[in-house]
Amino acid sequence: VQLVESGGGSVQAGNSLTLSCAVSFYTYRSACMGWFHQAPGKEREGVAIIDSDGVTGYSDSVKGRFTISQDNAKTTLYLQMNSLKPDDTGIYSCAADIAHGRCIMSGDFAYWGQGTQVTVSS
Repeated sequence: VQLVESGGGSVQAGNSLTLSCAVSFYTYRSACMGWFHQAPGKEREGVAIIDSDGVTGYSDSVKGRFTISQDNAKTTLYLQMNSLKPDDTGIYSCAADIAHGRCIMSGDFAYWGQGTQVTVSS
């Protein structure tokens, strides 16, 4: 099981970034996938999830600005981040929950990528 994020960087507020997560395990096809954000000095929190049917969910802080998606082959997970704010600064990690329960941000995300840094300046 391997998850590898890419696409982080430094941008000014109001700009956009797209994060990618390359997924290399078969059970991804039925997994609940998520993106998580850890701001400096804060706990990690979920920002977006997508289930095997493509149903998505977002935290209130990113709703309307971020979009989670996956390619048709389900080998890559994306997070399109628009209208970025300084509060969006931090490490973004993708994760997989293959326990086949409800797809929720507090689920059993047992597999994690190494994370990618996003820095938004004002």
